[in-house]
Amino acid sequence: MDYVELNIRVADDEQSGIIVAELADYPFESFTNEGPILKAYIPRDALADCMEQVNALLDRYGITDRRYVEIEQQNWNALWESHFEPVEIDGRVIVRAPFHAPRPEYGEMEIVIMPQMSFGTGHHATTRLMIESMLETDLEGKQVLDMGCGTGVLSIVAVKRGAAHVDAVDIDDMAFSNCGENASTNGAADRITPILGDVRMVAGRHYDTILANINRNILLRDMPAYAEMLHDGGRLIMSGFLDADVPTIREAAHALNMKEVQLKSNEGWSAVGFVMER
Repeated sequence: MDYVELNIRVADDEQSGIIVAELADYPFESFTNEGPILKAYIPRDALADCMEQVNALLDRYGITDRRYVEIEQQNWNALWESHFEPVEIDGRVIVRAPFHAPRPEYGEMEIVIMPQMSFGTGHHATTRLMIESMLETDLEGKQVLDMGCGTGVLSIVAVKRGAAHVDAVDIDDMAFSNCGENASTNGAADRITPILGDVRMVAGRHYDTILANINRNILLRDMPAYAEMLHDGGRLIMSGFLDADVPTIREAAHALNMKEVQLKSNEGWSAVGFVMER
């Protein structure tokens, strides 16, 4: 599959975060920042169906400096190797690629991720917020669901934090295979089951903890399903939305008998943790 890299010149980090949140409603699969340039990656075939809407969206924000660049699939790993630096989180976790030198002395855990067009390397604020929230959550022996798993980085953190098993769900076939590869690389394949599809693929199952780093609209749509699957006292940790969206997320969770127990914010993005109270 060939991809297109959309280069967007943004005014600041706040505008970059807003644009990422808007583009997440389209089939963009990864985002990176290089100074004032936001780079968004989308399958070439998928762009044909939404390019007009994407351009209109950027026009609404007064963004005229943008450029579409085609990337052949075989060049993707080389692209990541040139831009992917290790990420340190909370002084306890380091996320690196296979081509970085091991850091066994670092913090509590070292996670090795090769993204291959899947979202979730620790570079985006929402992934960091999710991991920070998980470090404050008891996952020992828990049954966990990772919705929108991407690279599987959150699933791997859950296993390294003692989770008994993780169902890792994503609608993208590349994320599905990439999650499995990264689980194997990190010695977690026996406790992580990648699942291709959406929340309907795990309907009827029950979990102690649900992780969901997606976008606001999908979270609001699927939150009733998460509530159905959570055990009493189970925890739902969500990110992928801006600080301004927290009241809407909070209202929807409270309507489903979930009590807020965590709130984190970084670079204009938020993560919220709720406990189910049946």
